[in-house]
Amino acid sequence: MTFSSDASSVLSQPLTLPNGTVIKNRIGKSAMSEALGTVDNRMTNGLAKLYERWADGGTGLLITGNVMIDRRALGEPNNVAIEDERDLAKLSEWAKVGTRNGTELWMQINHPGKQSPKGLNAENVAPSAIPFGEALSRFFTTPRELVEAEIEDIIRRFGLAAAVAKKAGFTGVQIHGAHGYLVSQFLSGHHNQRQDRWGGSAENRRRFVLEVFREIRAQVGKSFPIGIKLNSADFQKGGFSEEESLDVIRALADAGIDLIEISGGTYEAPAMSGLRQKESTRRREAYFLEFAEKARAAVNTPLMLTGGFRTCAVMAEAISSGAIDIVGIGRGLAIEPDLPLRVLAGQDPRYLVKPIKTGISPIDRMALMEVAWYSRQLRRMANGREPRPNESAVLSFLAVMAENGWHTFKTRRLRA
Repeated sequence: MTFSSDASSVLSQPLTLPNGTVIKNRIGKSAMSEALGTVDNRMTNGLAKLYERWADGGTGLLITGNVMIDRRALGEPNNVAIEDERDLAKLSEWAKVGTRNGTELWMQINHPGKQSPKGLNAENVAPSAIPFGEALSRFFTTPRELVEAEIEDIIRRFGLAAAVAKKAGFTGVQIHGAHGYLVSQFLSGHHNQRQDRWGGSAENRRRFVLEVFREIRAQVGKSFPIGIKLNSADFQKGGFSEEESLDVIRALADAGIDLIEISGGTYEAPAMSGLRQKESTRRREAYFLEFAEKARAAVNTPLMLTGGFRTCAVMAEAISSGAIDIVGIGRGLAIEPDLPLRVLAGQDPRYLVKPIKTGISPIDRMALMEVAWYSRQLRRMANGREPRPNESAVLSFLAVMAENGWHTFKTRRLRA
């Protein structure tokens, strides 16, 4: 379906960030974890091939998925991890192809905290030793509470990874502060029950993310863009609320953050996938648009919104309203890598993104199912093949679980 030239022109407009960085259009690829590294967490040619395809597909801003800052703390097997400059040459190849055609390429840097599959790491750590709920406790171990020196070391590691990304030629970095990973855990009263300077109050709980930002800024300088992916809320009892999120957004804006991407949810409450959204929200598209409007009223910092966009008209409307500055697309680009070129040429996406379901209720309630299915499509493109928009959810889930089990075993054996 074609749409109006007005919508096309809105989405084609460049965006200039406060630091002077220019993003060539209003379409951003939101991070999706590729898990395309080696078993010892090094860069591979498949990542370069995947991002070359996206850079040729018209996206203005590409944000990578889940580059870990510590090989002892992986979110899944085959994450890329950066602890030093040993892979600088390979990372530079990734940056070179990902910035083709004037594309901005930002590296998302992350620490999983307790949100790491059982058996992958020697241990999992978190702000507090709070286990997962019953539904996920079979997949994730109860974490150990971090001590002060470890918190300071993690902050330093965020800064180091950002500095390496800049040296390699990436044009920005994004802190992963959403979806239940470590930064998100520190912000949540459910996961963070500390009573020291890193917890006990909303102000103390946001100290960690602000210190991470300050360390990165010290390492990369004022002209290098730093963004964050942040939950509007984590949708858990006693967890991170909308009011707290707005306070974090204000604090980050005051500190000088360059771009805030709004999402929401965790593996336990996966609002970002649409699986637990109300039917009225799923029909509306742009799951977190109402919150984005509140954020816009609070700060002038550029905002990117991810979650639920399906039609070009709604994408353009969200930009035209002034509520957001960039439309974030994730799953659509996993099945249609040239989607931005179609949108900018006045055409709607070829495929409708919809929740992936196996028919097995406990599996379908978890965000892990979505991750597994879409990671298969990324792997296909990394191997030079086409994605399969209609691939069986059951077969995909079984294949990914088998692969992850084998890769987890190899990872642990490598470290033994």
